[in-house]
Amino acid sequence: MPIKTRRWCVPGEPDDGLRILICRFRPRGLPKAKETWDVWMKDLGPSPPLLAAFQGKGQTPISLDEYRERYVREMESQREAIAELAARVDRGETLTLMCSKDCIIDKACHRTILAELIEAARAK
Repeated sequence: MPIKTRRWCVPGEPDDGLRILICRFRPRGLPKAKETWDVWMKDLGPSPPLLAAFQGKGQTPISLDEYRERYVREMESQREAIAELAARVDRGETLTLMCSKDCIIDKACHRTILAELIEAARAK
């Protein structure tokens, strides 16, 4: 599987390939020596305002559909980074997209949405 998703705290596996943290915020209290990822691409995570809207911080929470739509729109500014990840997969590399959440609803998981965007970039 060329694109995998998991939480950052899940131990690495030999076939994980490049492990990419895609959160705006680094896990709190984690020393650099205990990082489980190879590279941190924070701009591929949802923006703080989008996270706040989804979590309902100071407002009524937005729907899953709106969250997905807004995240995809945010990622339009990251086309180059997404295209580079797609090129890596095309070259046979495996990517493991990681964040801090234990997402149980794929539709609301930005790791899953980003994997779909990478696959769409590969198809172009």
